[in-house]
Amino acid sequence: MKREPAPLNLLDGEPAQTPWVRVTLSRVRGSAPREQGACMLVGTTQTRGSIGGGHLEYKAIATARRLRARWAAETPAEPHLESHALGPALGQCCGGHVELRYEIAASGALPVPAPLFHLQLFGAGHVGRALVRALRPLPCHIDWIDEREQEFPLDAFAPEVGGEWPSTLRVLAVDAPEAEIATAPPGAFYLVMTHSHDLDFHLGETILRSADIGWFGLIGSATKRARFLRRWRERGVSESALERLVCPVGIPGIPGKAPEVIATSVAAQLLQVAGQVGKQAG
Repeated sequence: MKREPAPLNLLDGEPAQTPWVRVTLSRVRGSAPREQGACMLVGTTQTRGSIGGGHLEYKAIATARRLRARWAAETPAEPHLESHALGPALGQCCGGHVELRYEIAASGALPVPAPLFHLQLFGAGHVGRALVRALRPLPCHIDWIDEREQEFPLDAFAPEVGGEWPSTLRVLAVDAPEAEIATAPPGAFYLVMTHSHDLDFHLGETILRSADIGWFGLIGSATKRARFLRRWRERGVSESALERLVCPVGIPGIPGKAPEVIATSVAAQLLQVAGQVGKQAG
């Protein structure tokens, strides 16, 4: 069974008709706390997103609320631009310069950032669940795959998402997990951490024989790595493909084997790899 995701309402708690002010870093020169295009929404009592925090964001929120009150009497409300040097006068020492654009938001939703990576995650055990929680706030797409539908409890994500799946997460309870590999986009990341070493092995072989792998991680020890590599060589998997294997997974030097520790380490590793891929593509 394939369970489709539900859209995530980011702005619960504000009146449905509240006009939101979107504040965007429309221009960035030099060092700044966020990249050009970063934005936030400012409501009556809430904010969503961030333009970098600090005194710049504090002032931007106050400005947005003043403009919101003024724009309530104006039709149409013209966008407002401000320039700021990120120096001592602003209580920041970045040294760069930014331009902020204020405007009424067409809807109460933040723009969806481009995904950093598309991950096929095989395994819904303790580490898999912890990893999905760690990745949930990040701009990535996840296909979460397991044979056991009961391993995907809705309440694992409550109350953060009200018991619903985030829109960037596809939950796939399927009888043949390996068949999902062919559905991944080119350059996808793969992470295998199922309940079965035999399933890990067969999934890994299918992934390694795929044409376009962005990254392939396998949870396990150095002993598991050596055993799997030997068996894959015997089955004719090429050395160039085997070089793509990352096992053990996670940032080296982080102690602890609790699921949350492993998940945090792996999430950081995925961000590192995505950053390297982005630099190469750029």
